Formats: sequence, structure tokens, C-alpha cells
Amino acid sequence: MKYLSFLLAVLSLINSSCSSTDNAHEVDIVIYGGTSAAVIAAVQAKQSGKSVVVVSPDKHLGGLSSGGLGFTDTGDKSVIGGLARDFYHRVYMHYADSATWRWERREDYGNRGQGTPAIDGDARTMWIFEPHVAEQVFEDYIKQYGIEVHRDEWLNREKGVEKSGDRIVAITTLDGNTYRGKVFIDATYEGDLMAAAGVSYHVGREANNVYDEKWNGVQVGVLHHRHWFASNISPYKVPGDSASGLLYGVSPEFPGDYGQGDHRVQAYCFRMCLSNHPDNRIAFPKPDNYNPENYELLARVFASGWRETFDKFDIIPNRKTDTNNHGPFSTDFIGMNYDYPEASYERRREIIKEHEDYQKGLMYFLANDQKVPADVRAEMAQWGLAADEFTDNGNWPHQLYVREARRMVGRYVMTEHDTFSEREIIDPVGMGSYALDSHNVQRYVTDDGFVQNEGDIGVSPKGGAYQISYGSLVPKEEECTNLLVPVCLSSSHIAFGSIRMEPVFMILGQSAALAASLAIDQGIHVQDVSYGDLESQLLSEKQVLSKN
Repeated sequence: MKYLSFLLAVLSLINSSCSSTDNAHEVDIVIYGGTSAAVIAAVQAKQSGKSVVVVSPDKHLGGLSSGGLGFTDTGDKSVIGGLARDFYHRVYMHYADSATWRWERREDYGNRGQGTPAIDGDARTMWIFEPHVAEQVFEDYIKQYGIEVHRDEWLNREKGVEKSGDRIVAITTLDGNTYRGKVFIDATYEGDLMAAAGVSYHVGREANNVYDEKWNGVQVGVLHHRHWFASNISPYKVPGDSASGLLYGVSPEFPGDYGQGDHRVQAYCFRMCLSNHPDNRIAFPKPDNYNPENYELLARVFASGWRETFDKFDIIPNRKTDTNNHGPFSTDFIGMNYDYPEASYERRREIIKEHEDYQKGLMYFLANDQKVPADVRAEMAQWGLAADEFTDNGNWPHQLYVREARRMVGRYVMTEHDTFSEREIIDPVGMGSYALDSHNVQRYVTDDGFVQNEGDIGVSPKGGAYQISYGSLVPKEEECTNLLVPVCLSSSHIAFGSIRMEPVFMILGQSAALAASLAIDQGIHVQDVSYGDLESQLLSEKQVLSKN
């Protein structure tokens, strides 16, 4: 019996050891996130000869690039290089096959992109695409490079980051899986790994005096684009009667003084993929909790004569759209996301569902409510959700457009001065070029008793394309020495408004992986990577570091 007990104890230890081994993974580079930056960083890690694992909370890879944002915010396409350009080349090659044009002929598509032709034949790139095409390109990368991906794996934000001094040793997910690495990359939109590792960050808008900026803090009275109320519209349930209460979505709070900092973040939405092909559209369903009163402000906008409903139904191949926010009342769920960046996973799921319900209700309202002008309803009847997109999610995008959440406060903070090329960047790892673009942050009541939006900014970089500092990808050395953050990078709110574009995230993801590889090879902190060495690697991988 003693021998049997001893044998059972040994077997138990072996089983325990095997179970522990099964749940532990050790590689050179651990990438947390499933965004476009995550995939591109993993590809570069493999190309650099490093072992890598992608730990993705998402089941679908690619973030917004595969989640509905197919009308790419290119800015100056000439500064998009490296693997980011390769991604758009692969999209081009996909659409070169006539079989991919299922719902229309290629010659009927047109060639309009955002600041560039959709199809650039000379450069063999294509900047406009369907969601499922982008996702397939990302999956092709994974297969081609044999990248290990663990999906639906959520970082244990409470106690899932193990550190030894200033280094991350391992991260553990809610499923109990542990990932050990030499360098970690946080490629999420939220910056959860960065925050859990004890790295400094900011949420909301800094006051203008923090970085001596003009466009950052509260922007009351500043009206850019066409996303504001051009007519005097009452915010009250009974027009003109403040005692009747505010309409849905209007904040009773004081908006703040011009230039003041606050906790607010720009509005989120879903980038819907719609179709007007009769055989590939699904009529907008009526949500279970639909309340037409939630869209009374839009009805009043229509009554004022506004008719721009379809101005951001941006056309992508096969008679589909990348539909974005446009106008004073649209798909942006203004003011309903302030707690998202720091929220628990459970609360974030609630916020995402609230955004989905709001936006689905909006589309049903536009298609059916008698307060919507007949011509708008007639046009909406031609559109519906694309039946061949997001097929495992009721044809609804699987990714909420988290335009900003946390932003690291790292070794170097990018500000509007950098986007205007007013300061010298001594360690560029890529370039941005898009306008400083913040969507509305709040909807409030003016002193005159009317409704207005605040926070929408659109300012073009004064010098065109600008350089992005390596210092903005790394934390302060005393906080963490083996972490890189290419998405929630170190930036002020308004500078992030330009940097936050998907091509830039891919660029920075690749650059982060190159820096990580150098740090591993030389056994040094990511902050100590020689820029000369990094620059040589970046240029060899065809990253664009200057306009000269």
C-alpha cells in the first residue's frame, strides 16, 4: 500500500507538471492584442528570427482594419512603407483577380479613395477594401509565417502581470495561461498591458497649457468639419421648455472653459459595412429595446432642412460601404464612452452593447420613422447590412471603433508641435500625415439654450507629413524596460488625433518589433537601443523615416 501511495503521488506530480507546462508558453517576444499593429509586429518578429506569440483577446485579427474601416485614412501615402505598404499591396493583388468582384464589375467600381485613388496601379497598392478581404490578408500573414496565435485570451488585469524589478517576466490570462518573454508589446487599443504593468498614462484631454498646445483641451465655440448643429435647435423634450427635461444624449453638465483639460474622450462608433445589392443586403432590424424618442434630435435636424445623411456612405468594392459618422447627429454615440478606457471587461461589454443598440436603432429610425423625410427613407430602403460580412456576428462589425483610450506618458510625448514639425525628432521610427482629427466629445446646452456639440477638430499638419519619435513607443526607464507600446503610444490627445490611423499603427508595430529584436540580441533595455542600429534596420525594411 505504501508503494501504491508513493506511485500515485508521483503520478500526481507528473500530471501537475504537465498541466503547468501545457499552460505556460515561453518566447522571445510576447504581443498582446489582435489589432493590425499586433499582426504586423508578429510578422516582423518572425522575419527578425525571433520566436513570438500573439495573445489576442479578439477572435478576429486586424482590429478596425478588418472591422469595417475599409476606406483607409491614408493621408500622404508616400510615407507609408514597410509591411504596412505590403499589406495594401496584398489587398491590391486580391482585387486583381476578377473572381473577387462578385457584386459588381471592377470597371463599374470607380477609383475614389480618401486623399488618394482607391487603386494605385503604378504602386500596385489598393487602399480601399472589404472587411473580409483585410481579415484574410492578416490570416494569410499568420499562416505564411507560422505565427502562434492564442485567441479569446484576456489579460488578467488585476494580477496577471509578473514583474521582476523594472522588467515584465510574464503575463497571465483569465484562462490561467502564462506567457513568458524577453520583450513584450502592447498592441491593444486600450493599453491594458501597459496599465497593468504600472506604466504612466493619461485618459482624456490635457489642458492646452500642459504642452503649450492650441487644439487639445475643451474647444467650446470651435466648429470644424460639418459635425455640429448649424441651426438653433432646442435640446428640450418640449422645444423651448427647460422644465420638460433634456432630450436623449444631451448632457446637463457645464462643458468646461476653452482650453481646460477634462476626463472626456472622443466618441466611438461602429464602422458599418452596408450593401445596396438586392441579393446581398439585409434590412435593418428593429432592436428589442428600440425607442424612437432617442432620435428626436435627429428628427429636428431634418426639420431644419439638413440633408447630408449619405455623405459618409463611403464606397468600397462590391457595392458596399464603409459607413462613418457624419453631421450633428449620426453614428457617433457622443458622451457615452467616458468610462470605457478604465472599465472592467464586463462594463466594456455593456458599453459596446449600448453603442450597438444605439446605432442599430439609428439605422432603423432612418429607414422607417415618419419623422424622417420621405426621400431619405426611400434612399435608406436601398441599403442594408452586407450579408457576406461579419457572418458570425449577425453581419455586425466585431470591433467597436475605440478612437482613443489610454495614452502612455513615456520617454517622449508627441504633441501638436511634433505633428506641425515644429520640433526636431532625432529618432524617427515612422511618419504620420493625417489631419489632427478628434471626433466630438460632448453634446451640451449653450448659454442661449440651444444644443451644440463640442470637441470635433480637424487641422491639417502645417508641414505635411511628420516624424514619430521612438521615444513615444517606450515607457520611462524606471517604470518598465522591456515593453513597447505602438498603439496607445505616448502622445497628447490632439496629436493622437492624427497618429491614430491604421496605416500608422502598422508602421509603428513593425518598428516596435525591430527595436524589440535589437534589445534581445544585445541584452539591453528597450530604452537603450542604439538609434543608429535601429535606423539601419528600419531602412532595410523600407520604412519611410523622412520626406527628404
